[in-house]
Amino acid sequence: MISSAFNFLLTTLASLLTLLFLLRFFMQLLKAPFRNPLGQMVISLTDFVVKPVRKLIPSLGKVDCSTLLLAFLTQLLLQIVLLKLRGLPFSIEGHSAWPSLLGLSLIGVLRTSLDLFFYALLLQVILSWVNPHTPVADVLASLTRPILAPFQRMFPTAGGIDFSPMVAIILIQMINISVVKTLESQLLTIF
Repeated sequence: MISSAFNFLLTTLASLLTLLFLLRFFMQLLKAPFRNPLGQMVISLTDFVVKPVRKLIPSLGKVDCSTLLLAFLTQLLLQIVLLKLRGLPFSIEGHSAWPSLLGLSLIGVLRTSLDLFFYALLLQVILSWVNPHTPVADVLASLTRPILAPFQRMFPTAGGIDFSPMVAIILIQMINISVVKTLESQLLTIF
């Protein structure tokens, strides 16, 4: 019981840290404004490790490789610790465990990215009803614009209601369930 509680706590903290790194990555990539409470929080919570890693790993154009690498390394460390807690002896497995660990870490980054966009869309929809002029509205619009634009071209508004967020949310959940969960379960069978 204590080990499952510890696994939950460890997974939650690592997932939140991965989410912060990915939020910073996507905010920079999509040119979302950082002069708002959300942007300032993301910077203050991630600067302690992003600044030193940026000195070693430069950006490629507008792609901030350091924050993306940190998200991946956080997931890799989480997978290693979780498998060690399950009693997996890495010395017996040798090198055959590493491709699966790297795959699980990539899937963790992909799943967290999908969750980030899912919650950004959901929050944007809710705030459009409650308070459309909130300080984070510009950040949410910048994050969701690339996802919503193709759906807005395909599905015009009906009676002033934009159904593109609902379609995008359903599609994100379908990808998460059908692709990500399947890949993750296939990689976990190796262990």
